[in-house]
Amino acid sequence: MRSGLIIATRSLQRRYLKRKRAQTDVKLLVVEDHPIVISGCRALFSDDDNVTMIEVRTASEARTAMREHLPDVTVVDINLPDGSGLELTREFVGDNPDARVIVFSMSDTPMIAVQAIECGAKSYVSKNGNPFDLRDAVYAVDRGEPWMADDLIQEIALLRAKAPGTSALLSDREHQVLRMLTRGRSMAEIASDIAVSYKTVAGDCAMLRHKLNARTSSEMIRIAVELKLV
Repeated sequence: MRSGLIIATRSLQRRYLKRKRAQTDVKLLVVEDHPIVISGCRALFSDDDNVTMIEVRTASEARTAMREHLPDVTVVDINLPDGSGLELTREFVGDNPDARVIVFSMSDTPMIAVQAIECGAKSYVSKNGNPFDLRDAVYAVDRGEPWMADDLIQEIALLRAKAPGTSALLSDREHQVLRMLTRGRSMAEIASDIAVSYKTVAGDCAMLRHKLNARTSSEMIRIAVELKLV
């Protein structure tokens, strides 16, 4: 799995000692189902005794942990085995407007980041970015400050300048293919309907999965509905 969140090397850890750590105790809930990512999270906070990390793997476990532990900051993976991290974020913030949630994702697509913020997240962090972005985000959000990587802020600004909706990064044909997929059309049927080759539609579907950070076509359709792209 390609991920910017790796176990920090000793040299990186030494270099990071100079960076600002949490000044108060932080109870951190991490909702993540990938063991390698969990290991990376542990490494990021291993030299900070002020951070207590609670780990769960599913949305169901996260709801229980939220009630029992009352975390100061919650990190939510966008794709969970039993649901959407975006919907879980919306749920947490709906139950408690003061909830401090960071959405964590393999995608660095700005439209997903925009949707996370619209769901109530205080931060959006890409797993493909600097390994210490998550650490910076946790400390900032704990202080009550929103946080996002500078390059992603610039991309979001460009996206909003290009079009008001989060769907601006999809081409017209990708929108067309996505709409037809949500209506139950197969790739072969779509290719016939819009007069292109099956290979072209398959390529569009692969690009859509990439842009929407989806592992399967069904997950892609679910995310598209959540983002109101169709």
